[in-house]
Amino acid sequence: MQNKRYILFLAAIVSLGGFLFGFDAAVISGCNSFITAEFELSSLELGTVVASVTISSALAMLFAGGVSDVIGRKKVLIVVALLYSVSAICSALAPTYLTLIIARLIGGVAFGAALVLVPVYIAEIVPAKMRGSMVSIQQLAIVLGFSIAYFSNYYFLNLSKSTSEFALNNNLAENVWRWMLGVEAAPALLYFVLLFFIPNSPRWLMMKGKNESAEAIITKINGSAEAESVISQIKQSIHESLHSKKLSFGESIKGLLKPTYRKILIVAFIIGIAQMSVGINAVFFYATNIFELTGIGTDAAFVQSVWVGIINVLFTIVAILLIDRVGRRPLLLTGLAGITISLLVVAYGFSNAEYVLNQSKIDALTIGIDKSKLTPLLDKKFDSDVAFGDALNNALGRSEAALYKGELVKSAGNLNPFLLLIGILGFVACFAFSLGPVMWVLLSEIFPNSIRAIAISVVGFTNSLTSYFVVQFFPWQLETFGSASTFLIFAFFALIAFVLLFKLLPETKGKSLEELELQLTT
Repeated sequence: MQNKRYILFLAAIVSLGGFLFGFDAAVISGCNSFITAEFELSSLELGTVVASVTISSALAMLFAGGVSDVIGRKKVLIVVALLYSVSAICSALAPTYLTLIIARLIGGVAFGAALVLVPVYIAEIVPAKMRGSMVSIQQLAIVLGFSIAYFSNYYFLNLSKSTSEFALNNNLAENVWRWMLGVEAAPALLYFVLLFFIPNSPRWLMMKGKNESAEAIITKINGSAEAESVISQIKQSIHESLHSKKLSFGESIKGLLKPTYRKILIVAFIIGIAQMSVGINAVFFYATNIFELTGIGTDAAFVQSVWVGIINVLFTIVAILLIDRVGRRPLLLTGLAGITISLLVVAYGFSNAEYVLNQSKIDALTIGIDKSKLTPLLDKKFDSDVAFGDALNNALGRSEAALYKGELVKSAGNLNPFLLLIGILGFVACFAFSLGPVMWVLLSEIFPNSIRAIAISVVGFTNSLTSYFVVQFFPWQLETFGSASTFLIFAFFALIAFVLLFKLLPETKGKSLEELELQLTT
């Protein structure tokens, strides 16, 4: 009989790596305006700060699988926890733009390694019937990290405006973004400690010839009745891979291109690129900035960012409940259709925006700027956020415009914030029950044992590289093309992904990793 409590215990601990990924990704969204003002950044420089984690993450994904094949999944995850801690502390203390980027690059290494190895570890340790929901726990942990980060940002923002002794003694009004980033060190250190309570992957142990240890873990997880069958399947798969030619890293990459793996790779790369090209990380990394553009103001933008986290959690739970019942394919295709529609709604909402600042609106402003600087904008009508943003930059300078843009858009903007909120939350919801969890479940399933780690690393690298370009250039896209065109581009990518996956995506639910290997490579 399967030890479900023990399985859940292992999956929950390992998935804390996903929680830290989500927290780190979302926490920066509340810091962007403060960082821009602090270091007087351009849109591309801000993009570099935010996206720096994704470029080092991409590199880490490329090598994490191979390194874990040598020293084990568990040891690499322990290093990941330490890197998260170092990154959080160094980001909070960063004195310059360059040191902040370096600190975030360190965190990116942890990002990439965790995203690759958490689903690999879980897939290798849990029974086939529970694999979809257990691998999805990582995505639940990620979205919980997002949600807690948005709550944390909102808490520190309010605290920075208070007259409490803590806020005054720590000069929180000026250093609020440093506290937002630094608090991540606490869960990172907890993760480091808890990882010592999990075993190594039994499949990895058997690949290293440590059969006795592996069999004990498999028996504890699956029960003695099923353990023999599981052990036999793993041994057969390992036996076949051991009798094949040993490949170097470069040869392994070449081996992935063999005709046998062609269909698997095409599907994997489509999903890996689609997950990021629809713009989800632009929303997560810049949530507060996006909501400021809807005309609700800075404080309300932080509140609506919290709703992004809540919706993300709720619909990820939906995915966990359905993924082993409904299957991967229906969830993914339904989600992509919903993502496309939601993004079109957002693009439509922004396309109808107008901005006018009259004297009464300027007089009503309570922000700390010289209102006379806004005189050149008086009674002028701007029919796009690009034109209005350029006018603000010219009148106030980039730093002041970035810090107060939310309140100025709120005052001048004529938008439909409810429609935009529905579109953005709809996008997040559809992503949360489809591309978010399903991608990692599929990647952990469709590759054979012998190439799983390296294959997921390569696809993960592509996924993270796509994320890098989206996150790096999102502020520049908003500034250059405007919000409507930017979200329209994301909708186009979602539609292309739907069409391709409708034709190519197989179903994998309820099958062992070894059964899937036979089905997809013959």
